[in-house]
Amino acid sequence: MKQFMDKDFLLSTETAKHLYHDFAASLPIIDYHCHLNPKEIWEDRQFENITQVWLGGDHYKWRLMRSAGVEERYVTGDASDREKFQKWAETIGLAIGNPLHHWSHLELRNYFGYEGVLNGDTAEEVWSLCNEKLRNPAMSARNLIINSNVKALCTTDDPADSLEWHKKIAEDKSFDVKVLPSYRPDKALGIEKPDYLDYLKKLGEIGTFAELVEVLKERLAFFVSLGCRVSDHGMESIPFAPASEAEVEAVFQKRLNGEVPTLCEQKQFKTALMLALGREYHRLGVIMQLHFGVIRDNSKRVFRALGPDAGVDSIGDAPSIKELAAFLGELDSTGELPKTILYSLSPNDNAALVTVAGAFQTGEAVGKVQHGSAWWFNDHLPGMVDQLTTLAADGFLAGFVGMLTDSRSFLSYARHEYFRRILCELVGSWVENGEFPNDEKALRTIIEGVCVKNAERYLGL
Repeated sequence: MKQFMDKDFLLSTETAKHLYHDFAASLPIIDYHCHLNPKEIWEDRQFENITQVWLGGDHYKWRLMRSAGVEERYVTGDASDREKFQKWAETIGLAIGNPLHHWSHLELRNYFGYEGVLNGDTAEEVWSLCNEKLRNPAMSARNLIINSNVKALCTTDDPADSLEWHKKIAEDKSFDVKVLPSYRPDKALGIEKPDYLDYLKKLGEIGTFAELVEVLKERLAFFVSLGCRVSDHGMESIPFAPASEAEVEAVFQKRLNGEVPTLCEQKQFKTALMLALGREYHRLGVIMQLHFGVIRDNSKRVFRALGPDAGVDSIGDAPSIKELAAFLGELDSTGELPKTILYSLSPNDNAALVTVAGAFQTGEAVGKVQHGSAWWFNDHLPGMVDQLTTLAADGFLAGFVGMLTDSRSFLSYARHEYFRRILCELVGSWVENGEFPNDEKALRTIIEGVCVKNAERYLGL
């Protein structure tokens, strides 16, 4: 029996151990999509206790605790931080097969030096140890990033954001990690939302669709001036319903007059705006990330109480791959398709997305259109193996831009270790089975590329 999460955790062959320990483990991290708060980075936040670090805003953990029958007051309610941590410890101690069990223990070992197992019985010991270490200035937000060997990270920011914290961080020569904004215009596309007109006012005086596009272009240029390399879109599916300028303008005016457009009209508006943004991304060299296939806020009860990102989302119906391909094809037809990363929340879409990506590759970049890393409900052992295996079989794994955290936690860089171990185990198994030559140079190129160097090149860092 192997020891629980020893130094060879997830590594079962000598080749896998060699690839991980000698090539992957010490590589820096490029976290090209996360939800860290740039204000907390600028202020170099010092956390008071482990509950603040682990449970504050982490809807992955909230969801698991609810599934374990934990009352909401211990999840997001008025229970004390110590009580919440106790309930989390009791939950994670039984979460067999869940990536949160692995991530939590990797974080405890990497950041706190705790080699034991977290459960209800050890909660007090872990609580005391972590809180004592968190008082050390070495555990501040910035130092957690530095000590995780992060070279660059991309936050997620609304076009209306002032980016004041990004400016301050960039001007601070004592902190050499690149903290770059990412352009997330979801609210500008959400024409059906009740607060859409209020949001438009944040962008400026907008009276026509053309003015909306121009304002969004101006804001994108501002983001690029502060180092923005990527955009990001979160949608249920990628729309493709081409319409004339007059038709799109009529839809926009209908919304300005207080009416909610029909589903068909919403699709026409979103198609026109996405095409305009896609062309601008290409012109400015900004990568377009498309996240789709999710149903958000399923529990209206929880949404009313806590708002979005509260742990009540789910995998949605498979998006129309035909519409996605048509959208990319429209941009490609005029030579205006930007570098693009595709993520679907449904693992059933993996093969389709790899083949769609393969239809639009050019010599502009290795893997110009990428099938993104296993996302959200898929960033676990079987999900990552499935994504990597499908990409290798139907695409070009050696050109993959690799892992990201997609997280709000300063401790979640352990996910990169998790990914790297899984990658090395998979590649190692192919070598051990005689499916790929034991070519040290080629293997090193593949592992270092997928772990960090491909993302570095792709983002132009």
